[in-house]
Amino acid sequence: MEDKKERIVRAAIDVLCSKGIEKTKVSDIVKGAGIAQGTFYLYFPSKLAVMPSIAEIMVNKILDALQNTVHLDAPIEVQLKSFIETVFQLHHEDRDQLALLYAGLASSEYLKEWESIYAPYYSWVTALLDAAQSNGWIREKLNTARTARLVIGAIESAAEQVFLFGQADEAEIEEQAEVVYAFVAHALGIKVL
Repeated sequence: MEDKKERIVRAAIDVLCSKGIEKTKVSDIVKGAGIAQGTFYLYFPSKLAVMPSIAEIMVNKILDALQNTVHLDAPIEVQLKSFIETVFQLHHEDRDQLALLYAGLASSEYLKEWESIYAPYYSWVTALLDAAQSNGWIREKLNTARTARLVIGAIESAAEQVFLFGQADEAEIEEQAEVVYAFVAHALGIKVL
């Protein structure tokens, strides 16, 4: 059984996605969570205070998916293609939640928490790049921790452009994935397949 905080966050995702940030009230969230309104305030001071918890769920979902699809024993070219494919797929599946999340974090004081929420994601990609660097698959002079942030940013931004900001067709989505692969591969020093 989910604890009350998890129920609040799940209900907030559902209600905020269906009604939008402006039209959602705390009473809508607590109704969806099946809790008393006072219980909501034990965990969150406002509806926007839920945004970091939603971001944490999304980051954990991305990490779980990457850990299941990116095979660490594969060459970096294959890992990078799997990484891009996975992020694109999740952005396609969760476009409403991601749009909500970006709008909610941008309209609140909680954007500053982004770095700590993303820390496990940054660490995972840094470890991936560290292994690739030790295998001689990417440039040896790269600062892998800083590069991990740039790689994540480039891939997520490319996915957002086709799924959040436009109505791309399959050919455009595939082309965007190929372009971001070529861009990141070049930056890392990988020979493009």
